Amino acid sequence: MNAAPLWVVVPVKDLRNAKQRLAGVLAPAERHALFRAMLEDVLCTLAASAGLAGILVVTRDAEARRLAEGYGARVLVEEASQGHTAASTLGARTLAQEGAAGMLQLPADIPLVSRDDVAALLQAHGVAPAVTLAPSRDRLGSNAVACSPPDLLPLRFGADSFVPHLRRARGLGLEPRIVERGGLALDVDTPDDLAAFLAAPSATRAYAYLVQSGIARRVAARAGGSSGLPQGNPEEPRRP
Repeated sequence: MNAAPLWVVVPVKDLRNAKQRLAGVLAPAERHALFRAMLEDVLCTLAASAGLAGILVVTRDAEARRLAEGYGARVLVEEASQGHTAASTLGARTLAQEGAAGMLQLPADIPLVSRDDVAALLQAHGVAPAVTLAPSRDRLGSNAVACSPPDLLPLRFGADSFVPHLRRARGLGLEPRIVERGGLALDVDTPDDLAAFLAAPSATRAYAYLVQSGIARRVAARAGGSSGLPQGNPEEPRRP
């Protein structure tokens, strides 16, 4: 395990315009509420995780700023919204300039992430210089990137970022450590991701919202069934 604690960088888009790829199944207000719930799930887990130097949320969104501050996170305000990669890079560069030992980048849309998942990433990460990666469930995207020092690895996120991150690390003469865990692998970005998330009940705000709003049954009906969905209220969402 890296002796020096890592800062977590969480880039957050405009909540009201988030999750455009879910536009075919969710209305704008529903996408907003779901993204807010997922962000809270991630912040809740991070606030309760041991061994972190701090949480840095990179955003221009006022609502996201208030949520982040409520969980004890530091907020870095972007001058302009330029996307996930730019926000993550800004966070990494800022931490490097401040002398931070390393950073762990996590997206705001992995509601199943747990303290054990965070601990597994920290445990796997080596002494600087080091890179640790967690792929998405299709092994195309990068759902976690740990770097020591923070700006060691040129970042590039998107639907096909895992292999490029591997190549960039190896180009630096480093062999990345890979952490594969269910709580890190599922980012809810597409209708298929949403169905996969709903397939297994969880004590998350995101799951509770989808059930209580009726979205879960609507999604199940579109898929041709409702098996596996709870008949009553979902279990209480986890708390920090």
